[in-house]
Amino acid sequence: MAPAAAKRLRLLASAISVLLVVAILAAAWVYSRVRASLPQLEGAATVHGLSAPVAIGRDALGVPTIRGATRADVARALGWLHGQDRFFQMDLLRRVPAGELAELFGKRAVPRDRAARLHGFRHIAQAVIGRLPVEQRTLLEAYAAGVNAGLAALAERPWEYLMLRETPQPWRPEDSVLMIYAMTLDLQDEDGTYERTLMTIRDQFGAEGLAFFAPQLTPQDAALDGTAGPLAPIPPATTINLRAQKVVRAEVERLGPKPLAGRPLFGASARFAAVTPDTFPFPAHDPELALGSNAFALAGAHTASGAGLLADDMHLNLNVPNIWYRASLEYAGRTITGVTLPGTPAIVAGSNGALAWGFTASFADPSDLVIVEPNSTAPTLYTAAGHDGFLKIEQRHETIRVKGDDPVEVDYPWTIWGPIVGTADHGRSLALHWVAHDPEAANLTLVELEGATTVDEGIVIAHHAGIPAQNIVLADRRGAIAWTIAGRLPKRVGFDGRLPVSWAFGDRKWDGYLAPEDVPVVRGSESVKPGRIWSANQRHLGGAPLAKLGDGAYRRAPRAAQIRDDLAPLEQAGPRDLLAVQLDTRALFLEPWHRLLMDTLTPPVVAAKKSRGTLRALAEKWEGRASTEAVSYRLVREFRAAVYARVFPPIFQACVDAFPRFDTRDLQLEGALWAMLREQPLHLLSPDYASWDDLLAAAIDDVVKLIEHDGVKPPKASWGWRNRAQIRHPFSYSFPWLAPWIDMPADPLPGDVDMPRVQSPSNGASERFVVAPGHEAEGIFHMPGGQSAHPMSPYFRAGHSAWVRGEPTPFMPGKTEHELRLTP
Repeated sequence: MAPAAAKRLRLLASAISVLLVVAILAAAWVYSRVRASLPQLEGAATVHGLSAPVAIGRDALGVPTIRGATRADVARALGWLHGQDRFFQMDLLRRVPAGELAELFGKRAVPRDRAARLHGFRHIAQAVIGRLPVEQRTLLEAYAAGVNAGLAALAERPWEYLMLRETPQPWRPEDSVLMIYAMTLDLQDEDGTYERTLMTIRDQFGAEGLAFFAPQLTPQDAALDGTAGPLAPIPPATTINLRAQKVVRAEVERLGPKPLAGRPLFGASARFAAVTPDTFPFPAHDPELALGSNAFALAGAHTASGAGLLADDMHLNLNVPNIWYRASLEYAGRTITGVTLPGTPAIVAGSNGALAWGFTASFADPSDLVIVEPNSTAPTLYTAAGHDGFLKIEQRHETIRVKGDDPVEVDYPWTIWGPIVGTADHGRSLALHWVAHDPEAANLTLVELEGATTVDEGIVIAHHAGIPAQNIVLADRRGAIAWTIAGRLPKRVGFDGRLPVSWAFGDRKWDGYLAPEDVPVVRGSESVKPGRIWSANQRHLGGAPLAKLGDGAYRRAPRAAQIRDDLAPLEQAGPRDLLAVQLDTRALFLEPWHRLLMDTLTPPVVAAKKSRGTLRALAEKWEGRASTEAVSYRLVREFRAAVYARVFPPIFQACVDAFPRFDTRDLQLEGALWAMLREQPLHLLSPDYASWDDLLAAAIDDVVKLIEHDGVKPPKASWGWRNRAQIRHPFSYSFPWLAPWIDMPADPLPGDVDMPRVQSPSNGASERFVVAPGHEAEGIFHMPGGQSAHPMSPYFRAGHSAWVRGEPTPFMPGKTEHELRLTP
C-alpha cells in the first residue's frame, strides 16, 4: 500500500476511533442521566409536613404498603411515590383537560388543546378547590406537597423530560381536580355527538326510524330488573327507499369497511388508525371498542366465605405506563388496598376489610343539547326562560401557549347553559349543558369509602361523590351486595334528554340534580337474579328509573347477559370462580353469525369462487371462543363486520351528509340488522345488489380479500395473529427506536368485545381484581404493566405477563423486599 494511502487510512481509523469514543461517552452520559432518575426504593428521605415518620415497604412487584399515623401523612407519602414513579404520566393527564399539551409538545398538540379549552376545566378546577370542605382541601394540599417533594428528591428529573429538554412544573392541588376531568373526557361525550346522531336519525327518518335504528330497549337486554323491549317495525319504503334513490355506490374498501367522515363505521375489521393531531401525544383511540368495564358480585349466601364477593375489571385504552398505580394504605387502624390514579390521593377501587367497591362506565346521561332561540335580527342575542329581554352570547377568551411558536388565541361562544357546540335545524345553535361544567359536581368525597363498613354506608357516600357518573358495585363483609350510580346526574323536567330541545319557554329544564334518595339502587335481593349483581355498561333499569338516569349510549347487552348467566349457577364461590367469569372468552354472541355464514356458503355459492370453499372449510371448525389460535372465530367476526359495512353506509349516507360527524358506534344496530336479514326488505338494500343473498356473498369475498391483504395463508389467519397487543408509550410513536425498551410485548391476546374478557390490541382490562372484604388475602389482582414508568426499573413490566396469561396473583402486597422511611 502506498504511504499516502496508508496515512489516509490511519487518519480515517483515528477519526472513527475518536467518533466511536465520543459516541460511547455520550451514550454513557445519557445512560447515567436516565438511570439517575430512578425512584428511591430504600433508605430514608426527608419530607417536610409529615406529623410522624411514614414507613413504605415494596414487594416483588413494587407494590407499596404505606404505613402512617394520619390520612394526611399517608396522602403525602402516596404523593411522594407518585411523584417519583409516575410524574410525567400525571403531568400529561392534567394537561389534557386543561388544554396545556402544546406547552410541552408544540403546535402538533394545538388541535387537542383547542378542543379542551372549550370547557374551561382549569378555571373550574380552581373554583372546585375553593368550594371543598376543609378536610378534603387539606388532603389535596398534603398530597401535592408530597408529589413535589418526591419529584425534588430524584437525582435527575424524570427521563421523559430529559428527552423533551423540559423542566417539570410543580403539582398544585387544583391539578388533582383536573384528574377528575381527564377521566370525564375519557368516559363521557364531551360535545353531544351521540345526541346529535340521534337527532339526525330522527330528522332524516322520523320517529319510526329512530325507534328501529336506535332503540332504548331491546329483546336481548340484560337489565338488573329484567326489563326488555320488543323490536320496532322496519321503517317502510315511504320513510327510506334505497332502490328509489340515486345512491352513490357504497364501495367497500379492499382493506375493510368504508369509513364515514373519517370514522370507521363498524370497527370489527377496521385497521387501527395512526396517531392524529386530536389524540397526540397519546395513541389513537382504538376504533373497535367503546370504553366500558365489568363489575359483578355475589351475595354472601352464594360464596364460600359468607362475605360478598366482588369482581372488577375497568376497560380503558391501554398505554405505558398503565393508568393505575397499586397501593395498600395503613393508618388509624385501617388497611385499604386497591388501585390509585396517579395525580389523586384516593384508592379508586379496592377493599378496606369491611367493604369492597368497583366501577363501570354508567352511560347514564349527564348532559343535554339545548336549542338556542336567537333574535331574528341579531343572531348574537338569544332568549332564555326567566330572563327579561335578550341575552348576549358570551365570548370566552383562551390563550394557548405553544412551545417554540407564538401563542394561539381562541374565543369560545358560551350561553347561560354552556358552550355552543353545533347547529340544529334552521341554523339554530346547540349549547352543551353538562354536569362537568358545574364546580358543585366535583369533590373528593370518594375517599370516605375507605372508612365505610357496610353497603348502605357505601351507597350514601357514592351518592355524594363528585366524580363522573359511574356504576358502582359494592360488597360487604356481612354478605350484602348492591349497585347504584356514583356521581351527579341532572333532574330533568319536561323532557327525557335523548334529543335536543329548546329551553326558552321554561317548560323544559334541569331542576338541579337527582337527590340521593332519588338515585336508583338495586340490592342483591332485588335483582332479577337474586344474590347476583352484574354491570357491563348495559342498561341496568327500565321504566321510571331509566327516565331518571337518561340514555347516554348504553352498550349492547350480550356481554352483560353472558356474565349474568355465568354467575347464575355459582354456589360456595371463591375468587377463582369469579376470575373464570372475567376470563370467559366464549363467543356466544357470534354463534348466530357462524350459522349465517355456513348457511350462506351453499354449494352454488362455493362453486362460484374457489376461495369461498377454503373459507368454508376453515369456518366449519368452529372453536366457539376468542382464543389466540382460533381461525374460524376470526373469520366469523370479520364476516359480521363486512355485512355491517355493506348494509349500513347506504342507509345512513343521508345522515352523514346532514351531520358529517354522524357516529353509528353507539347505536344498538344488531337487532335491526337481524330483522333486515330475516325479512329482506328490498327498500333497505343498496341497488348495488340484486338480493340480500348477493350482499352476503359479497361480504364473504370481503373476508377473503382481508385475509389476503394480511399476507398470511388462511389456515394461519388466527385471532391471535390479528389481536396482538399494542400497549405503547406515547414516545414510541415519535421515537420508534425506543419501542423495544418502553413498550409492552406484542403478545397475542385472547378475548374480544362481546364477551366478559374484553380485549383488543390497545384496549381492555386496565386492572382486574376479585376480592371478598375481610378475606383480602385470598383475593386476586392483575394489571397490564408495572408500577414504575421508568424502563430501567425492575417494576416497569412486573406483573404484566400474569395479566396476559390470566394467572392468579395476590390482591394484597407480598413480602417486603425494599423498605423506605420518610421522616419529617
